Amino acid sequence: MLSFAVRRLVMLVPVFLAVSMIIFLIIHLIPGDPIDNLIRTGSTPEQKAILTAKYGLDRSLVEQYVIWLKKLLNGDLGEAIILRRPVSSLITQNLPYSLALGGLALLFSTVVGIVTGSLAAIYKDSALDRGVMALILLGSTVPSFWLGLLMILVFSVQLGWFPVSGARNWHSLVLPVLTVGLGGTALVARVTRVAMVDVAQKDFVTLLHAKGLAPLRIQLRHVLRHALLPVITILGLRIGWILGGAVTVEIVFARPGLGTLLIKSLNQRDYPVVQGCLLMLAIAVMLGTFLGDLIQAAVDPRVRGNLK
Repeated sequence: MLSFAVRRLVMLVPVFLAVSMIIFLIIHLIPGDPIDNLIRTGSTPEQKAILTAKYGLDRSLVEQYVIWLKKLLNGDLGEAIILRRPVSSLITQNLPYSLALGGLALLFSTVVGIVTGSLAAIYKDSALDRGVMALILLGSTVPSFWLGLLMILVFSVQLGWFPVSGARNWHSLVLPVLTVGLGGTALVARVTRVAMVDVAQKDFVTLLHAKGLAPLRIQLRHVLRHALLPVITILGLRIGWILGGAVTVEIVFARPGLGTLLIKSLNQRDYPVVQGCLLMLAIAVMLGTFLGDLIQAAVDPRVRGNLK
Protein backbone atom coordinates (compact mmCIF):
# COMPACT_ATOMS: atom_id res chain seq x y z
CA MET A 1 0.00 0.00 0.00
CA LEU A 2 2.86 2.36 0.83
CA SER A 3 4.58 1.77 -2.50
CA PHE A 4 1.28 2.40 -4.30
CA ALA A 5 0.87 5.72 -2.46
CA VAL A 6 4.44 6.76 -3.30
CA ARG A 7 3.97 5.93 -7.00
CA ARG A 8 0.73 7.90 -7.15
CA LEU A 9 2.38 10.83 -5.38
CA VAL A 10 5.32 10.84 -7.82
CA MET A 11 2.88 10.85 -10.75
CA LEU A 12 1.44 14.12 -9.44
CA VAL A 13 4.76 15.98 -9.84
CA PRO A 14 4.62 16.42 -13.66
CA VAL A 15 0.91 17.19 -13.39
CA PHE A 16 1.68 19.94 -10.87
CA LEU A 17 4.36 21.45 -13.11
CA ALA A 18 2.05 21.39 -16.15
CA VAL A 19 -0.81 22.97 -14.18
CA SER A 20 1.44 25.70 -12.78
CA MET A 21 2.65 26.55 -16.29
CA ILE A 22 -0.90 26.70 -17.67
CA ILE A 23 -2.09 28.90 -14.80
CA PHE A 24 0.83 31.27 -15.24
CA LEU A 25 0.36 31.62 -19.00
CA ILE A 26 -3.41 32.09 -18.81
CA ILE A 27 -3.13 34.84 -16.21
CA HIS A 28 -0.42 36.75 -18.06
CA LEU A 29 -2.18 36.51 -21.42
CA ILE A 30 -5.36 38.13 -20.06
CA PRO A 31 -5.64 41.75 -21.32
CA GLY A 32 -4.94 44.38 -18.68
CA ASP A 33 -2.10 45.56 -16.50
CA PRO A 34 -2.12 45.56 -12.67
CA ILE A 35 0.19 48.56 -12.67
CA ASP A 36 -2.67 50.65 -14.06
CA ASN A 37 -4.44 50.16 -10.72
CA LEU A 38 -1.42 51.47 -8.81
CA ILE A 39 -0.39 54.59 -10.70
CA ARG A 40 -2.19 57.84 -10.10
CA THR A 41 -3.86 59.93 -12.73
CA GLY A 42 -1.24 62.02 -14.52
CA SER A 43 1.68 59.72 -13.71
CA THR A 44 4.46 59.74 -16.26
CA PRO A 45 5.53 56.70 -18.33
CA GLU A 46 8.79 56.71 -16.38
CA GLN A 47 6.93 56.23 -13.10
CA LYS A 48 4.95 53.35 -14.59
CA ALA A 49 8.17 51.79 -15.89
CA ILE A 50 9.70 51.96 -12.41
CA LEU A 51 6.72 50.13 -10.89
CA THR A 52 6.75 47.58 -13.72
CA ALA A 53 10.42 46.84 -13.07
CA LYS A 54 9.82 46.68 -9.31
CA TYR A 55 7.37 43.79 -9.70
CA GLY A 56 9.40 42.08 -12.43
CA LEU A 57 6.75 42.57 -15.10
CA ASP A 58 9.32 43.98 -17.52
CA ARG A 59 10.96 40.55 -17.86
CA SER A 60 10.01 37.92 -20.43
CA LEU A 61 7.28 35.41 -19.59
CA VAL A 62 9.84 32.62 -19.36
CA GLU A 63 11.94 34.54 -16.84
CA GLN A 64 8.87 35.49 -14.81
CA TYR A 65 7.69 31.87 -14.72
CA VAL A 66 11.09 30.52 -13.65
CA ILE A 67 11.34 33.11 -10.86
CA TRP A 68 7.78 32.39 -9.70
CA LEU A 69 8.33 28.61 -9.79
CA LYS A 70 11.55 28.86 -7.76
CA LYS A 71 9.76 30.91 -5.11
CA LEU A 72 6.81 28.54 -5.22
CA LEU A 73 8.98 25.47 -4.58
CA ASN A 74 10.40 27.32 -1.56
CA GLY A 75 6.90 27.95 -0.23
CA ASP A 76 6.75 31.60 -1.31
CA LEU A 77 3.68 32.56 -3.33
CA GLY A 78 4.91 36.11 -3.80
CA GLU A 79 3.43 39.44 -2.77
CA ALA A 80 0.12 40.92 -3.88
CA ILE A 81 0.64 43.87 -6.22
CA ILE A 82 -2.50 45.77 -5.23
CA LEU A 83 -2.95 44.80 -1.56
CA ARG A 84 0.84 44.71 -0.98
CA ARG A 85 0.64 41.74 1.36
CA PRO A 86 2.09 38.23 1.08
CA VAL A 87 -0.18 36.05 -1.04
CA SER A 88 0.19 33.19 1.45
CA SER A 89 -1.28 35.35 4.25
CA LEU A 90 -4.23 36.37 2.05
CA ILE A 91 -4.94 32.73 1.18
CA THR A 92 -4.49 31.62 4.81
CA GLN A 93 -6.96 34.29 5.88
CA ASN A 94 -9.64 33.31 3.35
CA LEU A 95 -9.10 29.55 2.92
CA PRO A 96 -10.81 28.45 6.19
CA TYR A 97 -14.12 29.97 5.03
CA SER A 98 -13.95 28.07 1.74
CA LEU A 99 -12.90 24.84 3.48
CA ALA A 100 -15.81 25.09 5.90
CA LEU A 101 -18.27 25.68 3.08
CA GLY A 102 -16.75 23.03 0.81
CA GLY A 103 -16.33 20.43 3.54
CA LEU A 104 -19.90 20.70 4.80
CA ALA A 105 -21.26 20.74 1.25
CA LEU A 106 -19.24 17.62 0.43
CA LEU A 107 -20.52 15.87 3.56
CA PHE A 108 -24.10 16.84 2.73
CA SER A 109 -23.87 15.70 -0.89
CA THR A 110 -22.18 12.42 0.12
CA VAL A 111 -24.69 11.36 2.77
CA VAL A 112 -27.84 12.53 0.99
CA GLY A 113 -26.59 11.37 -2.42
CA ILE A 114 -25.76 7.83 -1.28
CA VAL A 115 -29.03 7.50 0.64
CA THR A 116 -31.24 8.74 -2.20
CA GLY A 117 -29.29 6.77 -4.81
CA SER A 118 -29.59 3.61 -2.73
CA LEU A 119 -33.34 4.07 -2.29
CA ALA A 120 -33.76 4.60 -6.04
CA ALA A 121 -31.80 1.41 -6.77
CA ILE A 122 -33.55 -0.72 -4.14
CA TYR A 123 -36.99 0.38 -5.36
CA LYS A 124 -36.04 0.38 -9.03
CA ASP A 125 -38.80 1.33 -11.53
CA SER A 126 -41.12 2.38 -8.70
CA ALA A 127 -42.71 5.78 -8.11
CA LEU A 128 -39.95 6.51 -5.58
CA ASP A 129 -37.29 5.73 -8.18
CA ARG A 130 -38.91 7.99 -10.76
CA GLY A 131 -39.29 10.77 -8.21
CA VAL A 132 -35.65 10.54 -7.14
CA MET A 133 -34.47 10.52 -10.76
CA ALA A 134 -36.58 13.60 -11.48
CA LEU A 135 -35.01 15.41 -8.52
CA ILE A 136 -31.55 14.27 -9.67
CA LEU A 137 -32.18 15.70 -13.13
CA LEU A 138 -33.42 18.96 -11.63
CA GLY A 139 -30.48 19.23 -9.23
CA SER A 140 -27.89 18.62 -11.95
CA THR A 141 -29.31 21.23 -14.36
CA VAL A 142 -30.09 24.18 -12.05
CA PRO A 143 -27.17 26.69 -12.00
CA SER A 144 -25.76 27.18 -8.50
CA PHE A 145 -25.91 30.99 -8.65
CA TRP A 146 -29.60 30.90 -9.61
CA LEU A 147 -30.35 28.38 -6.87
CA GLY A 148 -28.53 30.59 -4.37
CA LEU A 149 -30.54 33.66 -5.35
CA LEU A 150 -33.77 31.63 -5.11
CA MET A 151 -32.86 30.39 -1.62
CA ILE A 152 -32.07 33.95 -0.51
CA LEU A 153 -35.44 35.14 -1.81
CA VAL A 154 -37.43 32.35 -0.11
CA PHE A 155 -35.58 31.53 3.12
CA SER A 156 -33.97 34.89 3.89
CA VAL A 157 -36.17 37.63 2.45
CA GLN A 158 -39.64 36.07 2.76
CA LEU A 159 -39.30 33.63 5.67
CA GLY A 160 -36.41 35.33 7.48
CA TRP A 161 -34.94 32.03 8.68
CA PHE A 162 -31.34 32.65 7.62
CA PRO A 163 -29.14 35.71 7.02
CA VAL A 164 -28.85 37.04 3.49
CA SER A 165 -25.06 37.30 3.50
CA GLY A 166 -21.91 37.24 5.59
CA ALA A 167 -20.15 34.60 7.69
CA ARG A 168 -20.90 35.64 11.23
CA ASN A 169 -22.24 32.33 12.58
CA TRP A 170 -23.32 28.82 11.54
CA HIS A 171 -26.72 30.11 10.38
CA SER A 172 -24.99 31.92 7.52
CA LEU A 173 -23.55 28.58 6.32
CA VAL A 174 -26.85 26.75 5.84
CA LEU A 175 -27.98 28.26 2.54
CA PRO A 176 -24.51 28.29 0.90
CA VAL A 177 -23.95 24.65 1.90
CA LEU A 178 -27.31 23.62 0.44
CA THR A 179 -26.61 25.59 -2.74
CA VAL A 180 -23.21 24.00 -3.31
CA GLY A 181 -24.19 20.55 -2.05
CA LEU A 182 -27.37 19.97 -4.04
CA GLY A 183 -25.52 19.77 -7.36
CA GLY A 184 -23.11 17.22 -5.91
CA THR A 185 -25.99 15.31 -4.35
CA ALA A 186 -27.52 14.75 -7.77
CA LEU A 187 -24.23 13.43 -9.16
CA VAL A 188 -23.53 11.09 -6.22
CA ALA A 189 -27.11 9.77 -6.23
CA ARG A 190 -26.99 9.06 -9.96
CA VAL A 191 -23.66 7.21 -9.75
CA THR A 192 -24.81 5.26 -6.68
CA ARG A 193 -28.02 4.16 -8.35
CA VAL A 194 -26.34 3.08 -11.60
CA ALA A 195 -23.59 1.21 -9.74
CA MET A 196 -26.03 -0.61 -7.46
CA VAL A 197 -28.26 -1.64 -10.34
CA ASP A 198 -25.20 -2.97 -12.17
CA VAL A 199 -23.84 -4.87 -9.14
CA ALA A 200 -27.30 -6.34 -8.43
CA GLN A 201 -27.07 -8.24 -11.73
CA LYS A 202 -23.83 -10.02 -10.77
CA ASP A 203 -23.72 -13.78 -10.17
CA PHE A 204 -22.74 -13.53 -6.51
CA VAL A 205 -25.90 -11.50 -5.80
CA THR A 206 -28.01 -14.24 -7.42
CA LEU A 207 -26.25 -16.76 -5.18
CA LEU A 208 -27.04 -14.68 -2.09
CA HIS A 209 -30.72 -14.62 -3.07
CA ALA A 210 -30.61 -18.40 -3.58
CA LYS A 211 -29.25 -18.82 -0.04
CA GLY A 212 -32.36 -17.10 1.27
CA LEU A 213 -30.86 -13.85 2.58
CA ALA A 214 -33.27 -10.96 2.99
CA PRO A 215 -33.31 -8.73 -0.13
CA LEU A 216 -32.79 -5.53 1.91
CA ARG A 217 -29.81 -7.07 3.70
CA ILE A 218 -28.29 -8.09 0.36
CA GLN A 219 -28.72 -4.58 -1.01
CA LEU A 220 -27.25 -2.78 2.01
CA ARG A 221 -24.49 -5.17 3.08
CA HIS A 222 -23.25 -6.53 -0.24
CA VAL A 223 -24.52 -4.58 -3.26
CA LEU A 224 -23.98 -1.12 -1.77
CA ARG A 225 -20.48 -2.00 -0.56
CA HIS A 226 -19.36 -3.05 -4.03
CA ALA A 227 -21.16 -0.11 -5.65
CA LEU A 228 -19.25 2.42 -3.54
CA LEU A 229 -16.05 2.08 -5.61
CA PRO A 230 -17.15 4.43 -8.43
CA VAL A 231 -18.76 6.70 -5.82
CA ILE A 232 -15.40 7.04 -4.07
CA THR A 233 -13.81 8.11 -7.36
CA ILE A 234 -16.47 10.78 -7.86
CA LEU A 235 -16.08 12.02 -4.29
CA GLY A 236 -12.32 12.29 -4.72
CA LEU A 237 -12.81 14.57 -7.70
CA ARG A 238 -15.55 16.49 -5.91
CA ILE A 239 -13.13 17.52 -3.14
CA GLY A 240 -11.44 19.90 -5.55
CA TRP A 241 -14.38 20.77 -7.78
CA ILE A 242 -16.59 21.67 -4.85
CA LEU A 243 -14.11 24.38 -3.81
CA GLY A 244 -14.14 25.70 -7.36
CA GLY A 245 -17.92 25.60 -7.42
CA ALA A 246 -18.03 27.62 -4.22
CA VAL A 247 -16.56 30.62 -6.06
CA THR A 248 -19.87 31.84 -7.49
CA VAL A 249 -21.76 30.89 -4.33
CA GLU A 250 -19.42 32.99 -2.18
CA ILE A 251 -20.09 35.95 -4.45
CA VAL A 252 -23.88 35.42 -4.31
CA PHE A 253 -23.91 35.21 -0.50
CA ALA A 254 -21.19 37.87 -0.07
CA ARG A 255 -19.06 35.46 1.95
CA PRO A 256 -15.32 35.80 2.49
CA GLY A 257 -13.32 32.99 0.99
CA LEU A 258 -10.99 31.90 -1.76
CA GLY A 259 -13.60 32.56 -4.45
CA THR A 260 -14.26 36.13 -3.35
CA LEU A 261 -10.51 36.78 -3.19
CA LEU A 262 -10.05 35.28 -6.66
CA ILE A 263 -12.78 37.36 -8.31
CA LYS A 264 -11.57 40.56 -6.66
CA SER A 265 -7.99 39.90 -7.72
CA LEU A 266 -9.07 39.07 -11.28
CA ASN A 267 -10.81 42.43 -11.57
CA GLN A 268 -7.62 44.13 -10.38
CA ARG A 269 -5.32 41.95 -12.55
CA ASP A 270 -3.34 41.12 -9.43
CA TYR A 271 -1.29 38.29 -10.97
CA PRO A 272 0.34 36.80 -7.84
CA VAL A 273 -2.95 36.51 -5.94
CA VAL A 274 -4.84 35.01 -8.90
CA GLN A 275 -2.03 32.53 -9.51
CA GLY A 276 -1.99 31.55 -5.84
CA CYS A 277 -5.78 31.06 -5.66
CA LEU A 278 -5.93 29.02 -8.87
CA LEU A 279 -2.98 26.94 -7.72
CA MET A 280 -4.76 26.16 -4.44
CA LEU A 281 -7.85 25.03 -6.35
CA ALA A 282 -5.71 22.87 -8.66
CA ILE A 283 -3.87 21.33 -5.70
CA ALA A 284 -7.24 20.58 -4.08
CA VAL A 285 -8.30 18.66 -7.22
CA MET A 286 -5.01 16.73 -7.32
CA LEU A 287 -5.11 15.88 -3.61
CA GLY A 288 -8.75 14.87 -3.90
CA THR A 289 -7.90 12.51 -6.75
CA PHE A 290 -4.94 11.17 -4.78
CA LEU A 291 -7.07 10.50 -1.68
CA GLY A 292 -9.75 8.87 -3.83
CA ASP A 293 -7.15 6.53 -5.35
CA LEU A 294 -5.82 5.62 -1.90
CA ILE A 295 -9.29 4.82 -0.59
CA GLN A 296 -10.05 2.79 -3.70
CA ALA A 297 -6.79 0.87 -3.34
CA ALA A 298 -7.55 0.17 0.32
CA VAL A 299 -11.02 -1.14 -0.54
CA ASP A 300 -10.12 -3.00 -3.76
CA PRO A 301 -6.64 -4.64 -4.03
CA ARG A 302 -7.09 -4.91 -7.83
CA VAL A 303 -6.52 -1.15 -8.07
CA ARG A 304 -3.08 -1.49 -6.51
CA GLY A 305 -2.22 -4.24 -8.97
CA ASN A 306 -3.00 -2.02 -11.98
CA LEU A 307 -0.01 0.19 -11.26
CA LYS A 308 2.54 -2.58 -10.67
